[in-house]
Amino acid sequence: MENKKMNIKKDDTVVVISGNDKGKRGKVVATSPKEGKVIVQGVHIVHKHEKPKRQGDAGGIIDVEGAIYASKVQLWCPKCGKGVRIKHKLTEDKDGKQKKVRVCAKCGEEL
Repeated sequence: MENKKMNIKKDDTVVVISGNDKGKRGKVVATSPKEGKVIVQGVHIVHKHEKPKRQGDAGGIIDVEGAIYASKVQLWCPKCGKGVRIKHKLTEDKDGKQKKVRVCAKCGEEL
């Protein structure tokens, strides 16, 4: 999935459509278009073994969100109440300039 364009951006609400976390919803914390992966808050929790940075600091095992493939998540439409595909639509703003926006493929709600 190298240099693949992703329809999911940071701060989007998404729902996981496959895997162990299927059905979970969360906010996108980070994206990696080069790898085709996203990090979703509260989804795909992994154990990370951390060494103490300085003398006196405690090391240990911490839980962090792991990256999952962007193809395993769908954008959440609040109007439909489920994960949906998106379409792009051109709209005009108040200055008369055209702007490309993402809309729900089912109901047409702007996302």
